[in-house]
Amino acid sequence: MSKFGVRVEKEVALQARMLDLHIREEDLEEKFIRSSGPGGQNVNKTATCVYLKHRPTGIEVKVQQDRSQALNRFLARRILADRIEESLSGAGSAQERERERIKRQKQRRGRRTKKKLSTDAGAPGENNDGLSGKSSTPSRRNAVRPKQP
Repeated sequence: MSKFGVRVEKEVALQARMLDLHIREEDLEEKFIRSSGPGGQNVNKTATCVYLKHRPTGIEVKVQQDRSQALNRFLARRILADRIEESLSGAGSAQERERERIKRQKQRRGRRTKKKLSTDAGAPGENNDGLSGKSSTPSRRNAVRPKQP
């Protein structure tokens, strides 16, 4: 039977990955904490939240995704392996790359908006008296209409 309440294949794959990353069970500090949030009485009365710390690197993980402590233990180890792999590879995490992509996108939108606003307002030095068009007479939309009797 599985140690973490998952399929044996998943558990074996996780153990192999941890072995490749030189993560030993002896290096892990594991604590069980009471969870909060959805899950009902089971979550409120039992310590299903898992806190995992890898002592050599100091990387910490806290998982309370599921009502089952065993499954949270598995998920915590998997997340810890992801974080250690990211720190070893030196490349940014997928979340970090996504944040950077969104940041660039927002900057691009901001530049576009500034450019649009500056062209709408006219270039500096031009007559910017609020009148639209090239003529000095107000446009039909902005024109004052005489009151009808």
